[in-house]
Amino acid sequence: MIPTQSSFKADMFRFVRCELDAATGVAELVYAFDDGPELIETITVPGAPFALAGARATAVERALRLLHLIAGVSYYKAAVPETIRIDSYAIDADTAALLELIYVNGLGEFAYRNGLNLHGKIRFPVEGQAPSPQPSPAGGRGSSSDVVAEEHPLPPAGEGRGEGKAPALGLRSHALVAIGGGKDSLVSIEALRTLGVEQTVTWIGGSQLIAACAQRTELPTLNLGRALAPQLFELNRQGAYNGHIPVTVVNSAIMVLAALLHGVDQVVFSNERSASYGSLIEGTGEVNHQWSKGWACEQAFGDYVQNQVAADLHYYSLLRPLSELAVARQFARTDRYDTHFSSCNRNFHILGERPASRWCGVCPKCHFVFLALAPFMPKPRLVGIFGRNLLDDAAQIDGFDALLEYRNHKPFECVGEGRESRAAMAALAERPEWREDTLVERFAREIRPQLGGDDLRIEPLLVLDDEQRLPPALWERLRAHFAA
Repeated sequence: MIPTQSSFKADMFRFVRCELDAATGVAELVYAFDDGPELIETITVPGAPFALAGARATAVERALRLLHLIAGVSYYKAAVPETIRIDSYAIDADTAALLELIYVNGLGEFAYRNGLNLHGKIRFPVEGQAPSPQPSPAGGRGSSSDVVAEEHPLPPAGEGRGEGKAPALGLRSHALVAIGGGKDSLVSIEALRTLGVEQTVTWIGGSQLIAACAQRTELPTLNLGRALAPQLFELNRQGAYNGHIPVTVVNSAIMVLAALLHGVDQVVFSNERSASYGSLIEGTGEVNHQWSKGWACEQAFGDYVQNQVAADLHYYSLLRPLSELAVARQFARTDRYDTHFSSCNRNFHILGERPASRWCGVCPKCHFVFLALAPFMPKPRLVGIFGRNLLDDAAQIDGFDALLEYRNHKPFECVGEGRESRAAMAALAERPEWREDTLVERFAREIRPQLGGDDLRIEPLLVLDDEQRLPPALWERLRAHFAA
């Protein structure tokens, strides 16, 4: 990519302060560039007032600071300044390593699209350490940034370094389950319901579609608020750097704070194993649009929360052992949400007051969800959900070719691996009700012969993986549930 230039320049990005009003449940996350005006983001957790004392109060403060540091990625990217400073508290090497991992990898697509190289550039200050030229494998730390921190650290969570630093808080057994309005979170919610796990369906922001989907579950709900600093939108209008951020880990940090305020022991997301695989760009390598949904992020963030925030707070993805096709198979087992769910990001942006229009039919998410569900769902049901047959439309060829990784790379979207799309299309090519559709017939005639000995069977992709961080007792029950 040709490097772009931001019209907004800054030498330093500052984490100014973060504050929580336990009486109202409103947190303020404050940032600034150089000596410029404060950029204030607000997070609202319903259910106040919250009574906080002792170890739980300390854990909430740690979670608040973690959120402050992670959410700063939305602002840092506007100028990508050389220096990072934390004004009102200090962080240790473990925290700096986590942040560098998240910023460098989570901004991978942003960096690619803007022609930037962030490796060795992003460096967070560490308490009691002078800036060092030595690189960090976790975050790409290098010598190109100066870092400064005011030293106002929290009391240590425990003696020494490594696991077990944070205390257990005696949190009650209950899950805050993130819902995004798509098929994946609904599979998680129904699995937990079947297994008898108490849960609250949780989302961030004001999407009417997500709210309607949450109501359809008939479970307790929690709608968290996030309001970005308004100056950020003005900077974007003026030509500051803009692009994709690791929003899933930002939302994860918000939900960890909410879980501690409500005294519950689980934060559950629905990221499947396909999220760990990015787009292979010729001349660049792998760029993963959904890195913060992947296993590396889940493992690093979840381990950090248990080691540094609360030992009995479990952060995990319920669907990590599953492929996208395995999730689609689970979703197809019930029609409860057919007229309520949508994975179409384009419609989430433009929906406004028109919640009936759930699928644009032309974006990568629409393409992939249609293709993933087709092997597991009667054709009339699937066409009824989308309002048309996307696989019988020649105008959609380029979009589906990208999913197949045929003459193009995987789209920068939250879609499954190319081998999943190829296996789904191959399965449809064997079925009388699908094989004469334009894109399926073309696949069988033009693309499949070029795949040689590739394994195009769906069955191997439906096998559960062991890479997950679920509580062990829950994992054993969940394995049996998905295998049934």
